[in-house]
This record gives sequence, structure tokens and C-alpha cells, in this order.
Amino acid sequence: MEATQHNAINVTVIDEAFYIPQLDRYKRIWLYHPRRYNDVDKRYPVIYMQDGQNLFDDATAFGEEWQVDETLNSMWAQCIVVGIDNSEQRLNEYNYNDNEEHGSGEGRKYMEFIVQTLKPVIDEKFRTRPEREHTYIAGSSMGGLISLYGALDFPETFGGAGVFSPALWIAPSYINDLTAFAEKNNSLSQRFYFYGGAKEGENMVEHIMAAVNLLKSYPNYTVDVEINPVGEHSEYHWRNHFPNYYEWLTKGSADL
Repeated sequence: MEATQHNAINVTVIDEAFYIPQLDRYKRIWLYHPRRYNDVDKRYPVIYMQDGQNLFDDATAFGEEWQVDETLNSMWAQCIVVGIDNSEQRLNEYNYNDNEEHGSGEGRKYMEFIVQTLKPVIDEKFRTRPEREHTYIAGSSMGGLISLYGALDFPETFGGAGVFSPALWIAPSYINDLTAFAEKNNSLSQRFYFYGGAKEGENMVEHIMAAVNLLKSYPNYTVDVEINPVGEHSEYHWRNHFPNYYEWLTKGSADL
């Protein structure tokens, strides 16, 4: 892997074309590490985030970037963030279910890539805390959808998820899907943060609250939700609420 520098000094593209054997395609992989990573011999929790090109750099972002690096640096955050670029197959990769308009759902294969292929490389090359209690996943819109499904499907890998404005409308079976995941995992605890905007349309708040209430009915899930009364479906609002997500994470972990 030949690293290249982007934006904040502690953000690096660790691979421009990381191979995904599960889907036979390639992705750019970004990595954020704490400001004193090279000065302190310490291991860190990891957040795996979708739509990597929108997280750190205006030059690669669709619309506006999330400014994840600037935000975490200002908070002196103690975590690693792995950003995974999306692709032309985004609507397939981030959906567990087939869709009449967009085609076959590749979501489970995409999650198998993160769990079986990418995470072992990250854990080998960087000072991570690889245990499930220190491994999270997050994203927005379709990225929020796959983060929710992926965390629930792989509870042995992820301690929880940050679910920003999940595109639940594209998965009409989501109540049955989430119920099936929850029934299968009745022992491992997980934490979920949901964010949504009241002005997003697509019955966003209604869908979020249905998912939240379902998960809250199971004792092994801790679920919190933040509804922004003026929130729209955009990077601007997700960027402004990302600090709230990180603060929420720190309340449940002494390592962040």
C-alpha cells in the first residue's frame, strides 16, 4: 500500500485500490488516526464509515465534506476512523435486499468484505483495539442503512452503529429484517445512535422511530435517537451532528 496525504496531517489514503474479493472490485480506503498516534504507544477503537470520499476532503466530496478529521482533532478524539469510498454500485452495495429499480442487493457481501477482508488488515497494520466492544460502524442515508443492517448482522464484530438518516424507504421489509436480526442475536449487547431530520421527507422520522422502538423492545440493545426539527437530507446536517455522535460514543466507552 502506498499512502498519500490528504487534508489534515493525520488523514491518509492507505490504498487507492483495495481489492474486494467478495464483489470483485476495488475501493479507495482512508484512515484517520489521533493527533498523537505516532507519539504514544496506545491502541484505539475503530469506527468504520461509509461514503469515504465525503468524510475528510472537499476535493473528493459530493457536495460538502463531513469534516470528520477537523471535528475529531478539535475534540482530541481517541479513535481511528476508516473511510470506505462508495462506487457506482452504491445503491446495491449498501442494500441487503434486491430492488426492482436498482437490481441485486450486495449488502451482505459488502459487510463480509469489511469484516473478513478489510478489518483484519486494519488490525494488523495499525494499533487498534480489535474487540467488538471497540469496533463501530457508521454512515448516512444508504450508508446509514448498511451500517444498521451490518451491525445487527455481525454483532460478534461490531459493538454498535451510528445511523444517520437511514434510507429505510428503499428497504420496505426493514421491520421484518431487523426483527430477524434481533431474534438471532439475543445475547450480545449493542449500542445504536440514530439521527434524522424532520424536513428530510420520505417519512424519515416515522421510519426511524419504527426502527428505534423495535430495537428498544430487546433488552440487549441501547438505543438513542436525535431528531433535528430543521434537518434536511444533506452532508451539512450530518457534519453538524457528527460531534454529537462522537460524544454519545464516549459516554458508553472509557476508551474513546
